[in-house]
Amino acid sequence: MILYIEPVEQARPRATYIGRRIIMYDPEKVKNFKKELSQLARLHYHDDPFNGALEIEVSFYRPVQKSLSKKERARRLSGEHRPTVKPDLDNYIKSTLDALNGILWTDDAYIVDLHAHKYYSDDPHIEITVTEL
Repeated sequence: MILYIEPVEQARPRATYIGRRIIMYDPEKVKNFKKELSQLARLHYHDDPFNGALEIEVSFYRPVQKSLSKKERARRLSGEHRPTVKPDLDNYIKSTLDALNGILWTDDAYIVDLHAHKYYSDDPHIEITVTEL
């Protein structure tokens, strides 16, 4: 499945007091990303969520920085130079897997094998392959 949305990393949760209780919540950018990614996945996937052991392969294609030479830009788009800058790959994974709970899988606890990759692209998107084990 290819989901045409720019990947967003999971940020640290925020906290606020409501009365005498502390409530934790996602920052606005992350909340919006999860909502939009969930909607995109629902448009592409119409079956019941998987609920057994799963292997997931996910590739994140992030935009290339604008302040680069043409030569360096070409190196990044060809895959010769991969993203070694923030955000970290594990933060992309967390926000994406959480957003797809209840849509592609019942719960991301069913994921027992995970392969993840970070690339540059002029067309930011996320590619996900789900395999039942």
